[in-house]
Amino acid sequence: MALVTRAQDRSSGAGQLADAELVQRLTQGDTTALEQLYDRYGRPAYSLARRILTDEGLAEDVVQEVFLALWRQPERFDVTRGAFSSWLLTMTHHKAVDAVRREEALRRRRSRAADEDETLLATAAVGADVDDQVISSLRGDGVRRAMLDLPEVQREALTLAYFGGYTQREVAALTGAPLGTVKTRMLAGMRRLKDALGGKLAAEFVLGEGAGL
Repeated sequence: MALVTRAQDRSSGAGQLADAELVQRLTQGDTTALEQLYDRYGRPAYSLARRILTDEGLAEDVVQEVFLALWRQPERFDVTRGAFSSWLLTMTHHKAVDAVRREEALRRRRSRAADEDETLLATAAVGADVDDQVISSLRGDGVRRAMLDLPEVQREALTLAYFGGYTQREVAALTGAPLGTVKTRMLAGMRRLKDALGGKLAAEFVLGEGAGL
């Protein structure tokens, strides 16, 4: 807080406007008032955000958010409820904590996505009743004909995934279907292929094969 104290001392020096007056000028669209407040409190705000986030780039983003919010709604500061510096740093703290939560949520989503992808790879063979070769390639006229007999949505999902090289998540984005629906379609399609080929898939899934489908 020493930086804040020094900033307050500068703000009370001769020839400088008080914080509250600068905030009042912000309500009139005075950009120079914002620049002066940033000169006084930009560094302490950044120091606080940096301690919370431990990331320079995120801390800079938070400070930018804080002063942008001040510019847009300067009336949110109530001079009767305390010093401007305390109010500004409190807002910085809140936004930094929010940023931490967003980053944690993003990391959790990425981790779940990675886990799902690993699970999809592990279960692409549709369980123990489907030959492990299914995840390698699709060769032979019999398999091609069996693919053509699949319902369109199942054939589309399998073609995009195994011939187009797309992940199941990308297939969902390309077809506009939920990821769970894509999984179900691919699972059902694999089972139909197994049944159509007499209970055994003699060929393997390989990217690039089956271009003539």
